[in-house]
Amino acid sequence: MDFLTLFAIYVVLVLTCIVLVCKYSGQQQTPFNTLFNYIVKVFAPITPKWLQKFSQWTLHRLFHQRNNMFIYLHILLEEMDTTLTSLSVPYILLAIKNFFFYLCIKRDPGTVTKRKVAGQLHIYPYDRRLFHPGVSCPTCQLVKPARSKHCRLCNRCVQRFDHHCVWVNNCIGALNTRYFLLYLFSVCAMAGDIALLTADMLLHAVLRSGLLGASYIDEYGEQQPAGPLFVVQHLFLTFPRIVFMLGFLVFVFFLLAGYALFHSYLALVNQTSNEWYKSRGYFCQHCHPTSTADHLCSPAPDHSKRYYYSRGLLRNLGEIFFPPQPVQKKDN
Repeated sequence: MDFLTLFAIYVVLVLTCIVLVCKYSGQQQTPFNTLFNYIVKVFAPITPKWLQKFSQWTLHRLFHQRNNMFIYLHILLEEMDTTLTSLSVPYILLAIKNFFFYLCIKRDPGTVTKRKVAGQLHIYPYDRRLFHPGVSCPTCQLVKPARSKHCRLCNRCVQRFDHHCVWVNNCIGALNTRYFLLYLFSVCAMAGDIALLTADMLLHAVLRSGLLGASYIDEYGEQQPAGPLFVVQHLFLTFPRIVFMLGFLVFVFFLLAGYALFHSYLALVNQTSNEWYKSRGYFCQHCHPTSTADHLCSPAPDHSKRYYYSRGLLRNLGEIFFPPQPVQKKDN
């Protein structure tokens, strides 16, 4: 049972890391920051200055600026998963996934520009709760349309901003949310398909070996039928890498499926992850202590619906796959 124990420890560690990341996401003071600062404080006196500067530059480059490293890593991981089988279905799914992956990278998410801002201001009304009229972006020097947000990584304001995805090195906004959703579902389909093929291969290996009808001598010298645990242990000992890969694929499938379902839910209610996150700890943009505005906000209207921009399931989905375009004023 050594391999089962190792695999159980592996799963527990991964799940623990995910729970901790989800719990402390968005917080300034976390145990991760405390531990990192302590390690830096301990090793700083014995670390060369050039290595400290290089480490700081690398971390800043990876997580605070746009870069293509995560795109290359993503493609490398996909190639590692799909070269284990010669069947055509995973490669078809890989082609579909890469197509949507490319669209997520290259398509404009809905950048707010001086030429388009006049029309973008009329796409969505201000809810006067999370978004208020007359608020300008201090970086872009443009009036912010409702549901827009400035991305510090891309250094631009994005219409209907959802989030910045490091895997596609681009913002997810009004014009590429549809591609991002289809990309997530295609990745889930590919991971699920490879997991099924791998499980089918292991099942055929068990059936051909005749383990289901076999027996073994236990530690007390008695003959015992080979049960499920014995078969699993045999697979771990015979195909350790394949079994670990299958466990990883199943874990990744459920993780991505949960993320895809979350974004599907947001699409159905016409809400972005930025709005969902802000609504959990709602604060007024004008009255917040960190705001530089001198005036108080107007009284917020009493909305009976929780989701201000929802217009029904079909219209919400239509807005995702056929996003409204800025109103262009004709020159007389």
